[in-house]
Amino acid sequence: MKTMYWKDNELHLLDQTKLPDEVVYMQCKTYMDVIDAIKTMKVRGAPAIGVAAAFGMALAELAGEKMEKAADEIKSARPTAVNLFWAVDRVLQAKETGSGSALDEALKMYDEDVETNRAIGKNGAAVIDDGDTVLTHCNAGALACVDYGTALGVIRAARDEGKKINVICDETRPLGQGARLSVFEMQQEKIPVKLIVDSAAGHMMQKGMVQKIVIGADRVAKGGVANKIGSLMVALAAKRFGVPFYVAAPKSTFDEENSIYDVKIEERDPDEVLHFGKCRIAPEGTEVENPAFDIVPSDLIAGIITEEGILEPF
Repeated sequence: MKTMYWKDNELHLLDQTKLPDEVVYMQCKTYMDVIDAIKTMKVRGAPAIGVAAAFGMALAELAGEKMEKAADEIKSARPTAVNLFWAVDRVLQAKETGSGSALDEALKMYDEDVETNRAIGKNGAAVIDDGDTVLTHCNAGALACVDYGTALGVIRAARDEGKKINVICDETRPLGQGARLSVFEMQQEKIPVKLIVDSAAGHMMQKGMVQKIVIGADRVAKGGVANKIGSLMVALAAKRFGVPFYVAAPKSTFDEENSIYDVKIEERDPDEVLHFGKCRIAPEGTEVENPAFDIVPSDLIAGIITEEGILEPF
């Protein structure tokens, strides 16, 4: 299931807020539509956000918009995922060098994403043993990319090599990307999967029920990675109980110039925490902190699985 496709000069995006109940593609006719889709998490996951941003630049170009203005506005959609900035800058560079239109570059990135993810999967499958149960946090599967996925791509690749793999997905509050999306993907692939509440991850490791952990990343930088909130707690429990903790991410997610601790952590709408679906779960007037990401330090990471191989954290 592809997260997006280009047709008739429009970007069609899978609305992930409706999954798993409905499969609906929304039409983005302007770059502002793409910005709204990124902000509201109709499209999410670092690689998917990057490619969607590139198509947003293509829509801006086709409409005769000022490209620098469009670039700044698209970059402001979500501050933590480095792929967003990488994709927009790559489109601008292609135009400056005359190597192609914004649409040409976006279409290249679309095709490259699938190839990159398959390479990540192949490299990562080497660390998964036959019979392993793999825990993953949030969703770093096909739905976080154009197709195939990063962390879930590793699981897919291991399965395709004939290894018997079981998967544990934590729910990933507050928006339930693990429950709604990762479980959905594993069921579609017919890979055995169980769902747990976020707070059960440490218990599962303590009981010896998890052999590997593989997550994605929204940014890899000096000192660690930024990923969906809750990743740090999983990594700390993994360290305590000796479970190898891997990050699967394309090189486009790397920010080698900056410290991970200088990254702006996105704060999201308090209503995401105050409600479970449409049901309010806290009293009126409750104060909320809702950071979308946290930081996993390098010393908690066994390796970073990329399209170029498994790299040491830096």
